[in-house]
Amino acid sequence: MEVGPVDSPDAPRPVGPYAPAWRVGDLVFTSGQGPVDAVTGRLAGATIEEQTELVIANLQRVLRSAGADLRDVVKVSAFLTDMSYFEGFNRAYAAAFAPPYPARTTVAARLLGRMLVEMECVAWIGPRD
Repeated sequence: MEVGPVDSPDAPRPVGPYAPAWRVGDLVFTSGQGPVDAVTGRLAGATIEEQTELVIANLQRVLRSAGADLRDVVKVSAFLTDMSYFEGFNRAYAAAFAPPYPARTTVAARLLGRMLVEMECVAWIGPRD
């Protein structure tokens, strides 16, 4: 069974001592991704929709480095600075993921600073029938 951290050179660099993701067998666990431009390393996006799109793009970059993509995601945890952003977040999320949608938890987390949203996910990359 393959076990180890996943480096993702195309995603924003971690701001602390953590890996962008870990692969454990057929599962990939990502760290939280924020609305950070992968090239400049700066926070980007003025609206919840723009920030959600960027967060999902960053998740996709990390997943690709682990041999997965959004279709492989089975669980998402989403953190919004305010639940009033839920509707806009949900629209952007639904545009990126296809049915059957992953399981998801969405909670308010007021300590995200200027980020409106952060997301992490679990992907399964085992054999398909």
